[in-house]
Amino acid sequence: MDIQALWLTLRLALSTTALLMLIALPLARWIAAGAGVVRSLTQAIVALPLVLPPTVLGFYLLVAMGPLTAPGRLIIRMLGHPLAFSFAGLVVGSVLYSLPFAVQPLVAGFRAVDPALLETAATLGASPLESFRSITLPLAKPSLLTAAILTFTHTVGEFGVVLMLGGNIPGATRTLSIALYDQVQDFNYAAANRTAAVLLMFSLATLIIVYWRGPERRSLLA
Repeated sequence: MDIQALWLTLRLALSTTALLMLIALPLARWIAAGAGVVRSLTQAIVALPLVLPPTVLGFYLLVAMGPLTAPGRLIIRMLGHPLAFSFAGLVVGSVLYSLPFAVQPLVAGFRAVDPALLETAATLGASPLESFRSITLPLAKPSLLTAAILTFTHTVGEFGVVLMLGGNIPGATRTLSIALYDQVQDFNYAAANRTAAVLLMFSLATLIIVYWRGPERRSLLA
């Protein structure tokens, strides 16, 4: 087992999950609050990583973060180096790639809250923010847990975006999925089997946590 790659993978998954919870909560609340062309377009963009090949997303991010684009040059001037082939670049790519796994369960959870409860709270003088904090969030807690677990697990298993955007730099961008690929390329099947088994058991364990409370929790994955 590549302990260095394991630690980097966990750091990446934790960082991505924390950032996505901050981003996904207001975005999912806005999407769930109504309908219309703009919201539908936003949902389509959010869901794009579900159908887009990871290498395509990784390629465009690699180009965008490089010196050939205005945003890339701005990032280089601000940081002194490009985001590509760095841990920070992996975090940016992982946030975009795992966005639907955070937003979609939250949208489903927010839409499942009875609007009558929010209307009652409004008549009693509660602001929209107070209603969201005291009513919507507690009732949608299972969707929040589901979003966090799916985001974390999905980030742990990333390969295409990580490879395109970060390459294979030990201690900087080499995650477990990249380490597994290298072990297979080196015909080190014993080490590859150990790495694959860890990823398999971890993924199964997290999905069991999501599913263990029954149909009401499974519906949040739709």
